[in-house]
Amino acid sequence: MKMFLAAVALGVGFGGAAFADPVLGVWKTQVDDGAYAHVEVSACGAALCGVIARTFNDTGEYKSDNIGKKLVWDMQPVGGGAYKKGKIWQPSTDKTYKSKMALSGDTLKVSGCVGPICKKQTWSRVN
Repeated sequence: MKMFLAAVALGVGFGGAAFADPVLGVWKTQVDDGAYAHVEVSACGAALCGVIARTFNDTGEYKSDNIGKKLVWDMQPVGGGAYKKGKIWQPSTDKTYKSKMALSGDTLKVSGCVGPICKKQTWSRVN
């Protein structure tokens, strides 16, 4: 019984590592204003966030000032591949939107709204 309780306690302590969210990893955004990014989605406390890891334009990879900045934050997993109550920043307009995401295999549908204005993108998994 002691071994069982120790295993349960260990599992609770390392639950995030043992039960990694399927959205974790690197995602390629759609082209926006001539550029796109690779966004690394990771756990940020109980929520998820995404940081710009690499940037590309029509000539290839380039070093944008946006590398290392959060693109997605406070995203809450709600089950079934759905994520809600997050925020997303659009670098080309410097606007922040209320955001949600839907995961299906290696495709991530991302949407965000400010008032009545909504934008959507489909991201693809890099790794």
